[in-house]
Amino acid sequence: MQDIKVAVDAVVFGYRQNTLYVLLIQQKFAGQKSYWALPGGLVKDKESLMDAVTRELKEETNVEVNYMEQLYTFGDDLHRDSRNRVISVAYFALIDSSKTNIKADTDADKVQWFPIKEVPQLVFDHNLILQTAIERLKSKLTYQPVGFDLLPKEFLFSDLENLYCTILEKEIDRRNFRKKILSFDIVEETDRFAEKKTGRPARLFRFNSHKYKALEKEGFLFEIKFA
Repeated sequence: MQDIKVAVDAVVFGYRQNTLYVLLIQQKFAGQKSYWALPGGLVKDKESLMDAVTRELKEETNVEVNYMEQLYTFGDDLHRDSRNRVISVAYFALIDSSKTNIKADTDADKVQWFPIKEVPQLVFDHNLILQTAIERLKSKLTYQPVGFDLLPKEFLFSDLENLYCTILEKEIDRRNFRKKILSFDIVEETDRFAEKKTGRPARLFRFNSHKYKALEKEGFLFEIKFA
């Protein structure tokens, strides 16, 4: 008789002040030591995978994400969860972390943003899931404009440059990067400026998602190559 449970886990990335963050929850089951984990849980009998991961995120962290896609299915390790035979369908999500009001609920005791380089040892194979998501994010930055989902609607162009440098962990040719991005005609100057204590005010930009989607239907390819 088959006795396999299906779970969903979400790797939610945020970004601020030149640092990539991931959203983690702390849990404790009866008699066990508290541990940090990715948000997630078991899928209900009459629930789609997307509905399940959206519900778990809302229940455990109080967040709704800008962008989410299925990442990978983890289940080859038969003992990945010591309690049951569990297959996890992992999701990869992006959010403007400055707009979130995170709050632990249901079976989560705490919820917290962790800088990627300060992530503790996670339960089960969640460190592997996280690393898989980081590699996916690095890859997607070069062929889809997903980086904008980590930024506020209006941003400094230097913030976009720094985001790429931070996540890809390399310095970029900023002049060529700016020229390339602006040539796509999907990033627009606004008439607003960022407040600066010193120096000349810097103009704010915004990503035109409607224009990008229209161009994509016409065969436009977003491609950023780095040496």
